[in-house]
Amino acid sequence: MGIPFEKIPTPSYVVDEDLLRKNLERLQYVEQKAGCHILLAQKAFSMYSTFPLIAKYLSGVTSSSLFEARLGYEEMGKEVHIYAPAYKEEEFEEIMTYCDHIVFNSLQQWGRYKEKVANNVKKIGCGLRINPEYSEITTDLYNPCFPGSRFGEKSSQLSREALEGLEGLHFHTLCEQNADALIHTLERVEEKFGKYLYDMKWLNMGGGHHITREDYEVEALIKVIQHIKKKYDLEIYLEPGEAVALNTGYLVATVLDTFENDKLLGILDASAACHMPDVLEMPYRPFIIGSGKEGEYPYTYRLGGATCLAGDVIGDYSFKKPLQPGDKLVFCDMAHYTMVKNNTFNGVNLPSILLYSEETGFRLIKEFAYEDFKSRL
Repeated sequence: MGIPFEKIPTPSYVVDEDLLRKNLERLQYVEQKAGCHILLAQKAFSMYSTFPLIAKYLSGVTSSSLFEARLGYEEMGKEVHIYAPAYKEEEFEEIMTYCDHIVFNSLQQWGRYKEKVANNVKKIGCGLRINPEYSEITTDLYNPCFPGSRFGEKSSQLSREALEGLEGLHFHTLCEQNADALIHTLERVEEKFGKYLYDMKWLNMGGGHHITREDYEVEALIKVIQHIKKKYDLEIYLEPGEAVALNTGYLVATVLDTFENDKLLGILDASAACHMPDVLEMPYRPFIIGSGKEGEYPYTYRLGGATCLAGDVIGDYSFKKPLQPGDKLVFCDMAHYTMVKNNTFNGVNLPSILLYSEETGFRLIKEFAYEDFKSRL
């Protein structure tokens, strides 16, 4: 039985709770089999109405800012980790009230805040982000190891004396990748930083692990985690974001107008620029249920949003019959990096947020209006 998308207003994000649970079960399997800790990276998925469910399966959250740390602390109530390229002096005291682990981007940042951490009443484990100078990411926008990267310290800048007081090391070099990319990265990490790992309590292997993708080599991941854990006597953390919500969400849109200008065009009430910015940033072409590639079916349309940005184009899609104003289109894999990155450019309203399960049907989590646009300005 399919989701009755025709029953809801548009634009709307819909997260399928049953599919989310399926992803969480796979992640929990890795946790238990490998003996590691998996954290939700809120930068990808911060739909906190799902946090009680996620808390049943994962160890906690990882954060990139004060607000994310507070959200994870208040809404999930499990482990809270944080990493940021730099921390603001006026926010650091509050960050410490929420976080169990704090990862610093540079030795200078660690030197600036280590006394505050030491004097804090709460025991906080601190770590340093390292740069293995190796990544298999081909798009520089997402590559944290390209020359001149602002992320992490290189091995040439470290010494045992410089690392004194730190409990862990953290690296993040992956983006939507399989276990082989992690294995290759770990070879460089051991080569460059292995001598320091013996002194540490934990190693955080960052995010970008596409664990819930069908072709992901889960057993290879488990094997390499077990190897590193045993060799260096370390606790291991992974912090996937996309893998938690992968293929669990939809963006439902309505066709507002169709016309022709060299090709057939369709204007939607959903926008790439406003509602799915990764379509323009990555870039990528999300799948629409019932559609084909350009030319696959008789009627090919270039679909875009109702904004004044010329490049607000989602992509070219073909359909078996002509599109009409009022038709609903359902974009797939729209849970991660959508709600956390959307915006109100042109005063375009934000999509409503709904949760769906086969047992309970739709549940409206949030809908937006003029005041949400106005309050941001």
